[in-house]
Amino acid sequence: MPHLGELLSLITAVLWTCSAIIAEKAVNRVGPLNANIVKMAISLLLIIVCLAIYTGNPLPQYTNSTTWMWLCMSSMAGYVFGDMCLFTCYKLIGSRFGQLFMTLAPLSAALFGWILLGERMTTMGYLGMTLTITGILISVVNRQQGDDGKKHTRLKLPLSGVLCGIGAGIGQGVGLVLSKQGILEYETLIPAEDTTAMQSLSMSATFMRAFCGVIGFIVILFLKGDHKRFVPTVFHRKEMLLMTAATICGPFVGVSLSLEATRYASVGVTQTIMSISPVMILVPAVLIFKQKVTLIEVVGALISVAGVALFFV
Repeated sequence: MPHLGELLSLITAVLWTCSAIIAEKAVNRVGPLNANIVKMAISLLLIIVCLAIYTGNPLPQYTNSTTWMWLCMSSMAGYVFGDMCLFTCYKLIGSRFGQLFMTLAPLSAALFGWILLGERMTTMGYLGMTLTITGILISVVNRQQGDDGKKHTRLKLPLSGVLCGIGAGIGQGVGLVLSKQGILEYETLIPAEDTTAMQSLSMSATFMRAFCGVIGFIVILFLKGDHKRFVPTVFHRKEMLLMTAATICGPFVGVSLSLEATRYASVGVTQTIMSISPVMILVPAVLIFKQKVTLIEVVGALISVAGVALFFV
């Protein structure tokens, strides 16, 4: 099917927008770390069930230590670091701005893809990088009159939220490149005659990433000494329903589709299409969260997404 990778990427963008909206509500109730653990655990359980039904085996087959290494590193970058930053960002400045900072993911994917995979950046790529950063700056800074009567350029968002947003974008991009490397390694291990294993490759890779993510978040939970406060979260029905919905849209279906998309299109193209969420999320931000979205913020989001597109022309 022509443009299958691009189509899968577009569906992923829609799902991630839905996931961001739902996750913001859950994070405000139970906190970023608890929400991430619940999300990863639910995702892992869903993947196990699907693998068992589709392949007859709840665990990935034909893996080796190298595959696990790449996908574990991908999980640490994209899930443990990236998603922890993202959920904290949702709590501090909301999912609308959180998704805006995710437009940094293609930039980090391209830079890391150049280092790891030898993918080269073009002149248009540098222009796109400039536009993406410009769009973000337009959205998050404004001119305010200071005590001295002069106008100064200042962040209109908490610095901690901005830093978390930057971390989320970088983690997502690096995680995707590491995932692609892991999948390329995984493909060489599956026998050509085992079409079922090949067709479920992305799901198996997602299992490995989710498994490593759960372990990583649990380690953080115990290091912070918050394990006793985590248990009550499981018994909050509304929060669990929210996180289940966010998980289905995000790390379960969304991430599986994103990994599948990289098999049919380049990392740059897939990441570009998946990065249009900052524009998609503006309408629900107004209708659901009753947020005031200014014209300059809309322009900033459009410029940032346009920069992402140029980045891979």
